[in-house]
Order: sequence, then C-alpha cells, then structure tokens
Amino acid sequence: MTMITCISPVNGEVYAERPALSLEAAKEAVARARKAQKDWARRPLEDRVQLVLKGVARLNEMADVVVSELAWQMGRPIKYGGEYRGFNERSNYVASIAADALSPMVVEDSANFARRIEREPHGVVFVIAPWNYPYMTAINTVAPALMAGNTVILKHASQTLLVGERLVQAFVEAGVPADVFQNIYLDHETTSVLIAAGSFNFINFTGSVEGGRSIERAAAGTFTSLGLELGGKDPGYVMEDADLDAAVDTLMDGATYNSGQCCCGIERIYVHESLYDAFVEKSVAWVSNYKLGNPLDPDTTLGPMANKRFAKVVREQIADAVAKGAKALVDPKLFPADDGGAYLAPQILVDVDHSMAFMREETFGPAVGIMKVKSDAEALELMNDSPYGLTASLWTRDAERASRIGRDIETGTVFMNRADYLDPALCWTGVKETGRGGSLSIIGFHNLTRPKSYHLKKVTA
Repeated sequence: MTMITCISPVNGEVYAERPALSLEAAKEAVARARKAQKDWARRPLEDRVQLVLKGVARLNEMADVVVSELAWQMGRPIKYGGEYRGFNERSNYVASIAADALSPMVVEDSANFARRIEREPHGVVFVIAPWNYPYMTAINTVAPALMAGNTVILKHASQTLLVGERLVQAFVEAGVPADVFQNIYLDHETTSVLIAAGSFNFINFTGSVEGGRSIERAAAGTFTSLGLELGGKDPGYVMEDADLDAAVDTLMDGATYNSGQCCCGIERIYVHESLYDAFVEKSVAWVSNYKLGNPLDPDTTLGPMANKRFAKVVREQIADAVAKGAKALVDPKLFPADDGGAYLAPQILVDVDHSMAFMREETFGPAVGIMKVKSDAEALELMNDSPYGLTASLWTRDAERASRIGRDIETGTVFMNRADYLDPALCWTGVKETGRGGSLSIIGFHNLTRPKSYHLKKVTA
C-alpha cells in the first residue's frame, strides 16, 4: 500500500499520512461523482450557490484548526490567520456573478424561433491543488465548478494533505451531497491512468511546469479540457515617477510574503536608474525587519519554506548568482533561525543579470534580484526575457503609460501600483510556460462549462 506523507517543515517530522487509493477504489469514486452529477445539475442554480456559500461559512467556523494545521503542513505563520480573506472574497464574488455568467445568450425569441446558447456543466471536474495557497487555489475552481452544476473530485498536494479533508468536511456538513464533492488521495501513477482513461471532463492543475507536461501527456487523445497554472517569474518595474515608499513596501512584501512561495510573487525587479540606489537601500531595510522562526509562535513573521528541498533550490540559485558576480545585501546574522534546511533567511541580490538562473528560472522563495534600467524599452525587453508570464507589476503615476507598456508585456495580468493579488472579477490566466486557460471572473465560469446551442423552430398554424 502506497502512503501519501506530509513532512512538516516546522520540525522535519511526519505530520500526517494517508493511504493512496487503489485504481479500483479511485474508479469507484469517479463513478459515484458521475452518477451524482445529473441530479446536482438539476437543482436550481441558487440552491447550488447557497450550499457552496454555506460550505464556505462552515470552513470559517473551523479557523482555529485550519490555521494551525497550515502552519504545521507548509509553514505559514499563524500570525497571518490562514487564507480566509482571499478564500471568502473569491467565493462571495463568484456567487454574486453566477446567475449572469451562466445565463443563456438569447439570439431570438420570436413567434417563429427560439435560438439561444446555454452553458452546460462539463460533468466531473478534477482539481489537482498545490500546497502554497492550498485553500485559495482550490476554491478558485471548486466554488464555480459546483455552482455551475459539475461534481468535483479534489486531489491535494501531499505537503498539504489535510486541506482536502477539511474542505470536503465543511461542504458536506453544510449540505453538499458527499458524492458531489469528494477528496481523494492518489499516487502519480494512478492519477495518470485515470486521466488517460478519460475519467474526467475537465482537469484543473496548479503546480510545476513538469507537472503540467505530465498531465498533458496523460490526457493526450482524450480531448479532456485542461486548465493549467504552472511556473512564474513575475517582474516589477519601478519608473522614475513612482511612489518610492509604496513601491518598496508592496514589491518587497510580494517578493517575501509566505516565504516567497506565491504563484504571482515578485521574483525580479527593474528600477529606473534615478531611483535605484534609494529603492535598494529601503528594500534591504524593509526585508531586514522580518522575524524568521517557528510559525506557531505568534511573533513570527516569516516561517520556514514548505520543504527543505524547496529551500535548497533557493540557496543553490543564490550561490550560483553570487559566484557569477551578484552581491547579497541582507546580513544573514540577522536571521539566526536559518538552519540550512527549511528555515531560510530572506535575501536581496544586486549586480545580477539574465545570464544567471536566479533571474530567469522560478525561485519560489524569499529572495529577489534588483537590476538598474535606463528606459521603458530596456525594462520591457528584460521583463519579456522569460519563459513564463503570469503577472507584471508597473510602478508609475501615469496610467496611460502603464497601459501602453502593459500591451507589450507577455503576461496574463498587468498591475499598476500593486502586486501579488488575485482579483476575482478578472480572469486569472497566464501565457508561455505559465500555462493555459483561466479561472474566476465570468470567463472562469465559461471554462467550467461548455456552450450548448438550441435552435427551435416553432409550429405555427
């Protein structure tokens, strides 16, 4: 029997483990979901929406358990109170637009014809969720998928093994039928076999580029619809007219919050030469104020990375950049809790360039490189010099300039004077190796349904 295990970054010990389902048991779970889907879809939309919102409310009631479990599983300090703000915001927003997003597009309703396009649920939706924001990333798909009339099977990352259990527990206790929303534990082989067999009607995956490729290979020939959010190396660009203090505060938070383990975290920053020195100085001071330590300590502001192997990648990228001429500016003596394992001090590198993996490959840790630029054209070239494209953060007082530059950035979302935020009213999407598809917004609902046309000729006397 294969065991799925969570090693806590807090102490390096096993925190939770569950047996992976056999292929036969997994097929039975899918069959139950498929059998339950039609009845679920026949329920009035408002009933489905309200049951999802009740599930969200029930999870909020479990905050004391959820927040401490997150600290143990992936290291986020309890000081920040879990993910409830974003979790609730996204759920409430998609609930508010569900009726409009799923309403028929009426072409004609006359005495002779009824012609319209309706939104039909795909059927069984498979959500493969990541560990870095395990509740928020899951709810991006779970909430609208259920509201749209799909049934959902959730497979969570081993690092956040208990999150799926908590989500399903909350929703079922709130009245969502057990077969409509299921949490399962699978190994990679069984997952691939299920996908290759066409078991699901839609698959949403958030994770690594290689993970996305594996899913595409498994799904090849099945024509299963896929939503993939993969790697990122999101840039910030600080122009000469930027609010310097606001840029430092937001970009440094975007680079280091959650130990830098954010899908749309800031991983590289380009600063106009007129502000460069001041920006670097203020950024080093900002980052140096973190308290690295045990995430269960209410005074801790920076916890360990989710796994020591993730921290190893960050250290290796930093060491490689320094060996090639980069300069590390944050004094490691300020962070005695850095143990060479999962507990990793934040870092800022200057004298970096794009020959370094640190400036091109995903780092996904509390470290960021800062480069000096002379013009918008130089900054644009550097921002686009990446295999990824999720978000870009532009800092200026000129919205027209930001829009003009934004049109030429190869990215999914353009921010001006903010960063590292997911607006549920906008489509969350990426380009290049960041993936394909989009979640949330009206477009998210459309991706979780398929168009079905009705061309009805009426009998007239």
